[in-house]
Amino acid sequence: MKKAALALSILAASTSAAWAQSSVTLYGIVDVGLRWTSNANVGSSEKQVIPGGMSQSRLGVNVTEDMGGGLKAIANLEHRLNSDTGAQSSPTDFWRQSWVGIQSSDFGRITVGRQYNILFDIYTSTYASFKYSPYIEAYKPEIGLSLGARQDNMVKYLIESGPIRGEIQVSAGEGTGPNKSVGGLLRYADGPIAVGGAYLQVEDQAGRKAKAYTAGGAWTSGPWYANLSWATNKFDAGPILGPTYTAGLLGPGLLNAAANDVKKRDMISGGVTYQLTPQLNIGGHYWYATQTHYVVSTQKGKSHYFAVVADYAFSKRTDVYAEMDYTRFSEGAVRFANGATKRGGATVGLRHRF
Repeated sequence: MKKAALALSILAASTSAAWAQSSVTLYGIVDVGLRWTSNANVGSSEKQVIPGGMSQSRLGVNVTEDMGGGLKAIANLEHRLNSDTGAQSSPTDFWRQSWVGIQSSDFGRITVGRQYNILFDIYTSTYASFKYSPYIEAYKPEIGLSLGARQDNMVKYLIESGPIRGEIQVSAGEGTGPNKSVGGLLRYADGPIAVGGAYLQVEDQAGRKAKAYTAGGAWTSGPWYANLSWATNKFDAGPILGPTYTAGLLGPGLLNAAANDVKKRDMISGGVTYQLTPQLNIGGHYWYATQTHYVVSTQKGKSHYFAVVADYAFSKRTDVYAEMDYTRFSEGAVRFANGATKRGGATVGLRHRF
C-alpha cells in the first residue's frame, strides 16, 4: 500500500508539472486624450475628450499552453473600448481579435479566426511611423491603406528563419462580409536595419477587388530611428467593400463623398524619432498621398499630412504625450466633410499599459 501510494503521488506530481506550463495573461491599455481640432465645423474649432490619442484602449486575454516538443497552443481575445464613455469601440464587433492557433519551434505558427491582416503586420513591425508607438491612434493616414487592418475568417501562417520572416493569409469571405482575401508578406530584420513588403487582395460579394502593395524599411542607431515607406491601393469600379476601405485616409465620416470614389491611391511617408533621455522621445512624420477617381473628377488629388509627437514615460507602463498634426488637400475633389481643405489638430493625453 505504501509503494502504491508513493507511485500515485509521483504520478500526480509529474502530471501537475506537465500541465503547469499553461498560462492565461490578462493585458490592456487605457488611453484618454484631450483634443482640439480646427475647422471641425464651418468656421469653428472643436474641443473633445477622445478615447485614445496614441493607442486605442483595449482589454485582452492571451492563452499559451506548452504541449512539449517545441509545440504550443495559443489563443487571443481582444476587446476594444472607448475609454471616454466605456462603450465598445465598434457597434459591429465586440472582439476586435478572436483567434486560436498552434505554434511550433520548427515549423512556424498557424492561427485561425479574426486577426490583423498582413498589411497591418508589416506597417507596425517593420517600418512603424514612431519607434515608441507604431502609429498615432488619433491621426494615422498610413493605416488607411491597410484595407481595414483586420479580416474575419482568416487563416494565417507565419514562419521565421534567422532574420527572415514570411507570412501568408487567406480569408474565406463567408456570409455577407467583404472579407475574402489572399496575400503574403516578407520581412528581413538584422541589427539596425529592417526592410520588408506585402501584398493583399480583398474581394467583395460581387467579385470586385481591392489590391494593396507596400514596401519600406527602418534604421535604428542609438537614440535615432528613421523610416521610409511606400504604399498603393487599387480599387475596381463600383461600390466596393464599403467605407471601411474607401472612406479616406483619416477614417469614415471625416471626408466628403468624393473620397469614396477611389480608383487608385498612392502614399509615400517618412519620419524620424529621437530619444532625448531614457524617458523622453520626440518624433515627426510626413505623409504625401495622391488619389485618382472613376466618376467625381478627372484630376489627380493631392494630400499632405504631418504630425509631431513628444512622449514622456513616468514608468514602463505609464506615459504622457503631446501631439500636433496638420492636413491639407490640394488639386483634387477630396475635402473634409464640411468642405474645408485644411485642418490642424492637437492632443495631450495619458496612457497606461498593463
